[in-house]
Amino acid sequence: MEELYQYDQEYRDSMSTVDAEGNRIWIYPKKPTGKVHNLRILVTIILLSLLFSGPFIKVAGQPLFLFNIFERKFIIFGQVFWPQDSILFGVAMITFFVFIILFTTAFGRIWCGWACPQTLFMEMVFRKIEYLIEGDANQQRKLNAAPWTSGKIVKKALKQFIFIVISLVISHLLMAYLIGVESVQALIAAGPSQEITGFVGLLVFTAIFYGVFAYFREQACIVVCPYGRLQGVLLNKDSLVVAYDWLRGEPRGKMQKGQVAEDKGDCIDCKLCVHACPTGIDIRNGTQMECVNCTACIDACNHVMDKVNRPRGLIRLDSFNGIQQGRKLKFSGRLVGYTAVLIALIGLLSFMLISRADVETTVLRVPGQLFQTTETGNISNLYNIQIINKTFDDINLHIEVIDPAGATLSRVGQAALSVPANEMVDGVYFVEVPADQVLATKTKLVLGIYSDSELLEKVKTNFLGPANRSQ
Repeated sequence: MEELYQYDQEYRDSMSTVDAEGNRIWIYPKKPTGKVHNLRILVTIILLSLLFSGPFIKVAGQPLFLFNIFERKFIIFGQVFWPQDSILFGVAMITFFVFIILFTTAFGRIWCGWACPQTLFMEMVFRKIEYLIEGDANQQRKLNAAPWTSGKIVKKALKQFIFIVISLVISHLLMAYLIGVESVQALIAAGPSQEITGFVGLLVFTAIFYGVFAYFREQACIVVCPYGRLQGVLLNKDSLVVAYDWLRGEPRGKMQKGQVAEDKGDCIDCKLCVHACPTGIDIRNGTQMECVNCTACIDACNHVMDKVNRPRGLIRLDSFNGIQQGRKLKFSGRLVGYTAVLIALIGLLSFMLISRADVETTVLRVPGQLFQTTETGNISNLYNIQIINKTFDDINLHIEVIDPAGATLSRVGQAALSVPANEMVDGVYFVEVPADQVLATKTKLVLGIYSDSELLEKVKTNFLGPANRSQ
């Protein structure tokens, strides 16, 4: 019994894609077919259509999404965000992580198998091309083991050429999300000689995507992605996962169509679920870190169940308690808590987005500058004032001192203050306050930012003055 237990647990001490010497075991997953896979194809078409159309969709003349990390400018659903919106970003990231926790707790790694770009491109694009050119798993094994004939060279060269082209398309798509589709078009039109930095960036992205999808493959999910390890903390016995019904399937044994064996379960130990798995695991061992919930094993097992006249669903989407106790997915206390926190965060984020000002002003005293006493006896401080226009229209502004009374403000250099759309301007300003209004070393200074007569924002800062003015 002890030996059997150790044998059954061996899978936990090794990786299906690495042998005992640490060498890579190349995975040849069997070509998936079936109702579940057809549904995945439909979902993939929808998601990839949205992904590739994203850079071209405009909202009020602006891209739907733009993540320009180079200029620190982000546009989400047509709204521009700047580094000064870091609080919004922080709340959004917390909301995102809570959503991941809630979603994973309830539905396991459905994201990995059905929506993750890595899986979509690998299994539904690159792998499909490989099946089309080189055939199914057994044909690929034979081709790789065969000598280098002209036929093999043509197939391998054609496959790699298509892989490179698709990787190039994906790299252009990524650049469109980073710098905008217009900038990518200008980069292509200019050519490498005039835009060497952008050209090198495209080559680097293309090489990364090609390396991942042509060679690294499932290792990105098994070795690099932290989500597989994170699921071990988030999953519980009520989480929905790809699961093998061991109560119905065990003990395993060979069986012919129509045969009835009282001492055997429904699993005929054909291992097609293992052959269909793109990460090479045996789902009959239970939920594992390598499982991405792609559901390929479900279709493979259903085909076998049809052949031996057994009900489908020996491998299915279910929970541990769903199999052991026949319990349906329930809304547990932990799910209730996560949902409450998620709703609160979404509410906070929505409020912050709705109440976000169109203009954001930062007022800082010029470093190294002390207050000065003017010829008229007023106290003067020098400030840097930075204004960000978060709208898509140019605006003309003026700044006035609201408090203390009698204070004046003047800009060094150009007097007019025009802020272009989605741009930032700054200027240096003198603020003079009557000496009788400066009663301490630090006096509250309130500035108003106006567009015509409309007050857009109030900004508070400190005004420095001589000590002990109140005495």
